Amino acid sequence: MWSFVDQRKNKVWLWLALCRRTRQIVAYALGCRGQATCRVLWRRIPRAYKNSLCYSDFWAAYAQVVPAPQHHRSEKRGQTNHIERWNNTLRQRVGRLVRRTLSFSKDLLHKSQGAG
Repeated sequence: MWSFVDQRKNKVWLWLALCRRTRQIVAYALGCRGQATCRVLWRRIPRAYKNSLCYSDFWAAYAQVVPAPQHHRSEKRGQTNHIERWNNTLRQRVGRLVRRTLSFSKDLLHKSQGAG
């Protein structure tokens, strides 16, 4: 899922790892849609989940980062339906994640007002 910062050309991707059993987010990463951000996400996944099966869509970065024995590619209607549902729920509730919106971030890092 992506949003943009300041201008539409400045896309920032939200990468999520979800436990299929509990449907809780166990890790996330913000960045480009490439291998580097996928590696950040993989490093943030807790050890307890590192040896589990990992289902993803057919995006190439997953195949380059997730160990092959654990990685299972699936159509969006297959094993990834829980994360797709989560993404849709976020889009409904967070204006910045809606595909066509006037709501967007002006700065990648939130700076609090009046901090001194």
